[in-house]
Amino acid sequence: MEKVTLADAFASIDERWDPHLAGELNGQAVKLAKAEGEFVWHSHADADELFLVTDGRLRIEFRDREDVTLEEGELLVVPRGTEHRPVAEPEAQILLFEPAGTRNTGDVENELTREELERVDD
Repeated sequence: MEKVTLADAFASIDERWDPHLAGELNGQAVKLAKAEGEFVWHSHADADELFLVTDGRLRIEFRDREDVTLEEGELLVVPRGTEHRPVAEPEAQILLFEPAGTRNTGDVENELTREELERVDD
């Protein structure tokens, strides 16, 4: 059981779109990431995904519905199976909450895919 200070944890993350593990509970993972520019279109067949913007602005694009823009302090749950693409312009800090083991790029594998997550430094 360790306290995580979000400002310090985000300061320890250098790369964009590289989620770090902040904690786990009840089979769920709390992840932190810095985001800038476009991520990859993807979906998670078996997992809902919560996006919480702690700083900046994040737009979640959808192929079959209107995009949703999240400002600091706002969150959105993307239902399992929903194809989406996060876009941060210029930059955002985001907290993600999803089942442990959920791959960040979902059904897509590319250079942004992270199988093993580093823990945040705090």
